[in-house]
Amino acid sequence: MVMTTLFKDRAEAGRALSDHLLAYAGRDDVVVLALARGGVPVAWEVARALVAELDLLVVRKLGVPSRPDLALGAIASGGARYIDPKVLAASGLSPQQLEEIIATESRELARSDALYRGSRKAARIEGRTVIVVDDGVATGASMCAALMALRASKPAWIVVAVPVAPPGAQAWIGTAADEFVCALSPPDFCGVGNCYSDFGPVGDEKVRMLLAAS
Repeated sequence: MVMTTLFKDRAEAGRALSDHLLAYAGRDDVVVLALARGGVPVAWEVARALVAELDLLVVRKLGVPSRPDLALGAIASGGARYIDPKVLAASGLSPQQLEEIIATESRELARSDALYRGSRKAARIEGRTVIVVDDGVATGASMCAALMALRASKPAWIVVAVPVAPPGAQAWIGTAADEFVCALSPPDFCGVGNCYSDFGPVGDEKVRMLLAAS
Protein backbone atom coordinates (compact mmCIF):
# COMPACT_ATOMS: atom_id res chain seq x y z
CA MET A 1 0.00 0.00 0.00
CA VAL A 2 1.35 3.41 -1.02
CA MET A 3 1.20 6.07 1.65
CA THR A 4 -0.80 9.23 0.91
CA THR A 5 1.31 12.37 0.51
CA LEU A 6 0.53 14.79 3.33
CA PHE A 7 2.45 17.98 2.49
CA LYS A 8 3.52 19.75 -0.70
CA ASP A 9 6.85 20.82 0.81
CA ARG A 10 8.52 21.77 4.10
CA ALA A 11 7.11 25.30 4.05
CA GLU A 12 3.54 24.00 3.86
CA ALA A 13 4.35 21.53 6.64
CA GLY A 14 5.66 24.37 8.78
CA ARG A 15 2.47 26.35 8.35
CA ALA A 16 0.39 23.31 9.30
CA LEU A 17 2.54 22.70 12.36
CA SER A 18 2.22 26.35 13.43
CA ASP A 19 -1.51 25.89 13.92
CA HIS A 20 -0.75 23.43 16.73
CA LEU A 21 1.63 25.84 18.51
CA LEU A 22 -0.41 29.03 18.71
CA ALA A 23 -0.43 28.89 22.52
CA TYR A 24 3.22 29.99 22.32
CA ALA A 25 2.63 32.95 19.98
CA GLY A 26 3.86 36.40 20.94
CA ARG A 27 5.77 35.28 24.05
CA ASP A 28 9.16 36.85 24.82
CA ASP A 29 10.43 33.68 26.49
CA VAL A 30 10.03 31.47 23.39
CA VAL A 31 12.81 30.54 20.96
CA VAL A 32 12.42 28.20 17.98
CA LEU A 33 15.39 25.95 17.25
CA ALA A 34 15.61 24.30 13.83
CA LEU A 35 17.42 21.02 13.32
CA ALA A 36 19.74 21.53 10.37
CA ARG A 37 19.20 21.21 7.59
CA GLY A 38 15.77 19.80 6.82
CA GLY A 39 14.11 21.39 9.83
CA VAL A 40 15.05 24.96 8.88
CA PRO A 41 12.28 25.72 6.32
CA VAL A 42 9.72 24.19 8.69
CA ALA A 43 11.01 26.13 11.70
CA TRP A 44 11.14 29.38 9.73
CA GLU A 45 7.40 29.17 9.15
CA VAL A 46 6.80 28.31 12.80
CA ALA A 47 8.93 31.20 14.06
CA ARG A 48 7.18 33.62 11.70
CA ALA A 49 3.72 32.50 12.82
CA LEU A 50 4.61 32.71 16.51
CA VAL A 51 6.62 35.96 16.12
CA ALA A 52 9.49 34.16 17.86
CA GLU A 53 13.26 34.15 17.63
CA LEU A 54 14.74 31.51 15.30
CA ASP A 55 18.07 29.78 15.79
CA LEU A 56 19.83 26.62 14.69
CA LEU A 57 20.79 23.32 16.26
CA VAL A 58 23.16 21.25 14.15
CA VAL A 59 22.82 17.47 14.43
CA ARG A 60 24.73 14.73 12.59
CA LYS A 61 23.44 11.19 12.30
CA LEU A 62 25.88 8.36 12.97
CA GLY A 63 25.36 5.81 10.22
CA VAL A 64 26.43 2.18 10.11
CA PRO A 65 29.11 2.00 7.36
CA SER A 66 27.65 -1.13 5.78
CA ARG A 67 24.15 0.38 5.91
CA PRO A 68 24.32 4.20 5.60
CA ASP A 69 20.53 4.44 5.83
CA LEU A 70 20.58 2.88 9.31
CA ALA A 71 21.19 5.38 12.13
CA LEU A 72 22.91 3.98 15.21
CA GLY A 73 22.77 7.36 16.89
CA ALA A 74 23.59 11.03 16.46
CA ILE A 75 25.70 13.89 17.77
CA ALA A 76 24.67 17.51 18.24
CA SER A 77 26.11 20.95 18.92
CA GLY A 78 27.50 21.18 22.44
CA GLY A 79 29.14 17.76 22.46
CA ALA A 80 26.01 15.67 23.06
CA ARG A 81 25.86 12.16 21.67
CA TYR A 82 23.12 9.56 21.53
CA ILE A 83 23.85 5.91 20.74
CA ASP A 84 21.10 3.33 20.26
CA PRO A 85 22.46 0.30 22.15
CA LYS A 86 20.38 -2.19 20.16
CA VAL A 87 21.50 -0.88 16.78
CA LEU A 88 25.10 -0.69 17.97
CA ALA A 89 25.04 -4.30 19.16
CA ALA A 90 23.50 -5.48 15.89
CA SER A 91 26.03 -3.52 13.80
CA GLY A 92 29.02 -5.43 15.15
CA LEU A 93 31.11 -2.26 15.28
CA SER A 94 34.09 -2.17 17.64
CA PRO A 95 34.54 0.74 20.10
CA GLN A 96 37.38 2.04 17.91
CA GLN A 97 35.20 1.98 14.78
CA LEU A 98 32.44 3.82 16.61
CA GLU A 99 34.86 6.53 17.76
CA GLU A 100 36.16 6.91 14.19
CA ILE A 101 32.61 7.47 12.95
CA ILE A 102 31.97 9.99 15.70
CA ALA A 103 35.23 11.84 14.94
CA THR A 104 34.37 12.11 11.24
CA GLU A 105 30.87 13.41 11.91
CA SER A 106 32.15 15.79 14.62
CA ARG A 107 34.38 17.51 12.07
CA GLU A 108 31.44 17.93 9.71
CA LEU A 109 29.25 19.22 12.55
CA ALA A 110 31.81 21.89 13.43
CA ARG A 111 32.12 22.89 9.76
CA SER A 112 28.37 23.15 9.32
CA ASP A 113 27.85 25.15 12.50
CA ALA A 114 30.47 27.70 11.45
CA LEU A 115 29.13 27.86 7.88
CA TYR A 116 25.49 28.38 8.83
CA ARG A 117 25.93 30.67 11.82
CA GLY A 118 28.86 32.80 10.69
CA SER A 119 29.21 35.69 13.15
CA ARG A 120 25.66 35.27 14.40
CA LYS A 121 25.51 34.68 18.16
CA ALA A 122 23.63 31.67 19.46
CA ALA A 123 20.24 32.37 21.01
CA ARG A 124 19.98 32.44 24.79
CA ILE A 125 18.46 29.19 26.01
CA GLU A 126 18.63 29.27 29.80
CA GLY A 127 15.27 29.85 31.44
CA ARG A 128 13.37 30.00 28.14
CA THR A 129 10.79 27.84 26.40
CA VAL A 130 12.50 26.11 23.49
CA ILE A 131 10.55 24.67 20.55
CA VAL A 132 12.72 22.19 18.67
CA VAL A 133 11.54 21.72 15.09
CA ASP A 134 12.44 19.15 12.44
CA ASP A 135 10.72 18.09 9.21
CA GLY A 136 9.67 14.83 10.82
CA VAL A 137 10.68 12.04 13.17
CA ALA A 138 11.50 8.51 12.03
CA THR A 139 13.97 6.79 14.38
CA GLY A 140 14.23 9.70 16.84
CA ALA A 141 18.06 9.47 16.99
CA SER A 142 18.76 13.03 15.80
CA MET A 143 16.07 14.47 18.05
CA CYS A 144 17.37 12.63 21.13
CA ALA A 145 20.88 14.00 20.55
CA ALA A 146 19.46 17.50 20.14
CA LEU A 147 17.52 17.25 23.38
CA MET A 148 20.58 16.03 25.27
CA ALA A 149 22.49 19.09 24.09
CA LEU A 150 19.64 21.37 25.07
CA ARG A 151 19.28 20.13 28.63
CA ALA A 152 22.82 21.26 29.38
CA SER A 153 21.75 24.83 28.52
CA LYS A 154 19.05 24.76 31.23
CA PRO A 155 15.87 25.70 29.33
CA ALA A 156 12.69 26.10 31.35
CA TRP A 157 10.59 23.97 28.98
CA ILE A 158 11.33 21.90 25.86
CA VAL A 159 8.74 21.31 23.15
CA VAL A 160 9.47 18.87 20.31
CA ALA A 161 7.43 19.94 17.29
CA VAL A 162 7.28 18.05 13.98
CA PRO A 163 4.80 17.99 11.09
CA VAL A 164 4.75 14.20 10.87
CA ALA A 165 5.82 11.14 12.86
CA PRO A 166 4.83 7.49 13.15
CA PRO A 167 2.35 6.40 15.81
CA GLY A 168 4.17 5.94 19.11
CA ALA A 169 6.89 8.49 18.37
CA GLN A 170 6.12 10.38 21.57
CA ALA A 171 7.13 7.30 23.56
CA TRP A 172 10.54 7.27 21.85
CA ILE A 173 11.18 10.87 22.86
CA GLY A 174 10.01 10.09 26.40
CA THR A 175 10.96 12.46 29.18
CA ALA A 176 13.75 14.05 27.10
CA ALA A 177 11.13 16.64 26.15
CA ASP A 178 8.43 18.25 28.26
CA GLU A 179 5.90 18.30 25.42
CA PHE A 180 5.52 16.60 22.05
CA VAL A 181 3.54 18.27 19.26
CA CYS A 182 2.89 16.50 15.95
CA ALA A 183 0.57 17.76 13.23
CA LEU A 184 -0.08 14.35 11.65
CA SER A 185 0.69 10.76 12.64
CA PRO A 186 -0.50 8.48 9.81
CA PRO A 187 -1.03 4.80 10.67
CA ASP A 188 0.64 3.83 7.37
CA PHE A 189 3.79 5.89 8.05
CA CYS A 190 6.72 4.56 6.02
CA GLY A 191 9.32 7.32 6.18
CA VAL A 192 9.40 11.09 6.52
CA GLY A 193 10.27 11.71 2.88
CA ASN A 194 7.23 9.80 1.69
CA CYS A 195 5.00 12.34 3.43
CA TYR A 196 6.15 15.15 1.10
CA SER A 197 5.67 15.77 -2.61
CA ASP A 198 8.90 17.78 -2.60
CA PHE A 199 11.49 16.46 -0.15
CA GLY A 200 14.63 17.59 -1.92
CA PRO A 201 17.77 18.36 0.08
CA VAL A 202 17.96 21.75 1.79
CA GLY A 203 21.17 23.43 0.64
CA ASP A 204 23.64 25.30 2.83
CA GLU A 205 22.82 28.60 1.13
CA LYS A 206 19.11 28.24 1.82
CA VAL A 207 19.83 27.57 5.50
CA ARG A 208 21.92 30.73 5.72
CA MET A 209 19.31 32.74 3.81
CA LEU A 210 16.43 31.69 6.06
CA LEU A 211 18.44 32.36 9.23
CA ALA A 212 19.36 35.81 7.94
CA ALA A 213 15.74 36.51 6.97
CA SER A 214 14.55 35.66 10.47
